[in-house]
Amino acid sequence: MPTYNLHSVDSLPQPRPQRDSQAFVTGGGYALLFLLGALQGLIGCFQFSHTAGPVPVASLLLAALILATCVLGAAGMGSAAGALVPALGWLLTSVIFTLPTPGGSVIVTNTAAGAWYLYGGSVCAAAGVVIAFVTRSRARMQRGPGARPPLPRNFGS
Repeated sequence: MPTYNLHSVDSLPQPRPQRDSQAFVTGGGYALLFLLGALQGLIGCFQFSHTAGPVPVASLLLAALILATCVLGAAGMGSAAGALVPALGWLLTSVIFTLPTPGGSVIVTNTAAGAWYLYGGSVCAAAGVVIAFVTRSRARMQRGPGARPPLPRNFGS
């Protein structure tokens, strides 16, 4: 009968490595912001042409919507990247749907409404990113050099 040596048995279980759940939630937030921007671009590419007389109302509203999404995304995430990510999603989707198909047709047409949608949306997305950078840099300057941003009140609970 073989004998067993207990010196090789570890009586304490190996501790599991700590997972950074905050990083997972933050990454998920950025992914959802990208999808929100892409969804706005997808819907906008098909709905931009609604007008009230000669005024491209839908294009102007969709441009304002991506501006609001970028500004609120930055405020919600607490960084300027929160504005950049939905802007990239919107821009990527809008550019893809602007390209012609092999049959020669396009989804976003070369009309006043199409121009207002693409150029107005691009300017509003860029403005949202600039607003986020300016807001974040001003807040950082007011806190002083090297100061960390304050944690939310319910952090860790």
